[in-house]
Amino acid sequence: MAWWKKESHRGTPVVVKMENPNWSMVELEAPSEDDFLISKDNNKSRNKNAKQLTWVLLLKAHKAAGCLTSIAPAFFSLGSVIRRRVASGRTDANTETGREKENRAFKSRFYSCIKLFLWLSVVLLVFEISAYFKGWHFGAPKLQLEYIFSSPLGIKGLFDLLYSRWVLIRVEYLAPPLQFLANACIVLFLIQSLDRLILCLGCFWIRFKKIKPIAKQDDTSDLETGEKGYFPMVLIQIPMCNEKEVYQQSIAAVCNLEWPKSKILIQVLDDSDDPTAQTLIKEEVLKWQQEGAHIVYRHRILRDGYKAGNLKSAMNCSYVKDYEFVAIFDADFQPSPDFLKRTVPHFKDNEDLGLVQARWSFVNKDENLLTRLQNINLAFHFEVEQQVNGVFINFFGFNGTAGVWRIKALEDSGGWMERTTVEDMDIAVRAHLQGWKFIFLNDVECQCELPESYEAYRKQQHRWHSGPMQLFRLCLPDIIKSKISIWKKFNMIFLFFLLRKLILPFYSFTLFCIILPMTMFVPEAELPAWVVCYIPATMSFLNILPAPKSFPFIVPYLLFENTMSVTKFNAMISGLFQLGSAYEWVVTKKSGRSSEGDLVSLVEKEPKHHKGASAPDLDKVKLEIKQQEQKASKRKKKHNRIYMKELTLAFLLLTASARSLLSAQGIHFYFLLFQGISFLLVGLDLIGEQVD
Repeated sequence: MAWWKKESHRGTPVVVKMENPNWSMVELEAPSEDDFLISKDNNKSRNKNAKQLTWVLLLKAHKAAGCLTSIAPAFFSLGSVIRRRVASGRTDANTETGREKENRAFKSRFYSCIKLFLWLSVVLLVFEISAYFKGWHFGAPKLQLEYIFSSPLGIKGLFDLLYSRWVLIRVEYLAPPLQFLANACIVLFLIQSLDRLILCLGCFWIRFKKIKPIAKQDDTSDLETGEKGYFPMVLIQIPMCNEKEVYQQSIAAVCNLEWPKSKILIQVLDDSDDPTAQTLIKEEVLKWQQEGAHIVYRHRILRDGYKAGNLKSAMNCSYVKDYEFVAIFDADFQPSPDFLKRTVPHFKDNEDLGLVQARWSFVNKDENLLTRLQNINLAFHFEVEQQVNGVFINFFGFNGTAGVWRIKALEDSGGWMERTTVEDMDIAVRAHLQGWKFIFLNDVECQCELPESYEAYRKQQHRWHSGPMQLFRLCLPDIIKSKISIWKKFNMIFLFFLLRKLILPFYSFTLFCIILPMTMFVPEAELPAWVVCYIPATMSFLNILPAPKSFPFIVPYLLFENTMSVTKFNAMISGLFQLGSAYEWVVTKKSGRSSEGDLVSLVEKEPKHHKGASAPDLDKVKLEIKQQEQKASKRKKKHNRIYMKELTLAFLLLTASARSLLSAQGIHFYFLLFQGISFLLVGLDLIGEQVD
């Protein structure tokens, strides 16, 4: 008998234990080597194949059962969180400070309009459901009556009379302007989608041709270090304000930059109004001075102009005239030691170059769903928008940090101005109008943090979308009168400002949060399925390409971008019409996240220009950071809160989705349903950092 026909070995027994206690223990026979050999006995082969299939199916059933048993606890936990959040009664109105309170009138009007739409949609939904059960059935897009009126006038009763008048009002007065507005938004949507597609094609071309800025080599040796390279005088600026969570790691990273000690000066520009923060930052600077770093501490008494005022004050120091370039890093940014060596050489023999901008990378991009979605957005911004504009136009918006400026370019452009909350974009636009060119380095990254709470992200986005509209009002005459080419004027006015800063938030909010729900109650006006589903899905796919690991989040990303449109639209209107909140500057909250590997690299790597200095103790640094976090948590306790505009829009969209069922509009129903759920989760502050 052949050895493969022996029945003595029947495989290794495998015990599968179900997680659910209602399941019993099951012993299965694992496939042996015999099961993978071809047998001459077809019946026996079929029996073995059946055993293998049964084994695989039972294992998959076990995995599915484990998933199902975890769903109920997850929903129970979610319900408990929602119940506690509603019971706490904390809303976004509780966080208003300063200019937010001054601008409460506008916010209340905007919120009142949304509430009006909600109550109107609820009344209309009840009206439409009543009509449906009375025989008024609808098809999309045309109204179809299922029965013939028995009365001479075609009206059975008072309800039918009212509803027929409502249908006539819809057809004659409501549908035409609504359809016109919808068509206008669709045109804007298509133009913006075309712009996005062209940017993506430009990025593909850059990758295909392997286009990247190349710095010129310099064989001159530095007298201090003996290294060959280009080592001009560089000023480093670290503006900060009450950022106790991150000041240590940013100062440590900058002090470890590889650059001749005599050709670098670090300015810590502390605008903190908290005496504790001032003391801690000053002590940190003193510690690094003792380590041999060329670093100074500056604190303003008159804190006018926010970050722009801080930078402007620092540039007025008498010793700045000795420096040729200035590198700027926000308080949570940690440049790699070779940052200057990879950026500054691009200025050599390139007298028209005013700015070299590096890319951001994020230490906490996988912290929660909110940070993952932000990473998708910013990856597209840097990989596609900044890189394509840098390669083909030599102009893009300065990101405010992780960049190196030629000081002469700043001076020619008028220096830092406090007239808007986007001083970085302001100086970039003025420098471009003066003829300076910009370079974006996609392969040079600088680590930083993403906002982990929805509150912090919301305030950041408000500032980022109100400021450009302020700047557009101020810069438009200068752009028109400037000596740059017609193409560059068109690019700056239409593409840079209008299309990407004004039209995008306008149509996103108006089309998907207002017009689409209204078309459910006025079915004579319609939005095609390709507008609601196919093009947005395609654009989301293009947006997610620079961050391929985030592909599983493509649907949440699409829904979340539409959810954020209410904040961006509100900010855009505030900036365009110079309302109070447009001038509000709120420092984005930081968590101070820095991996232990980052701390080790900063502590263990002794800078070449600090030879003989003792490195700070790693345990001491970590202990200090932990103590500061504990003090901060005691001083100001975090809370999750309810956001009323988002919550109101959630109920509006869910009401519209219920109405779409009467018209059997499948795609519209699913879009409205999931978009409403997205607004609901954001409104209940369930998407970002959760505080117990």
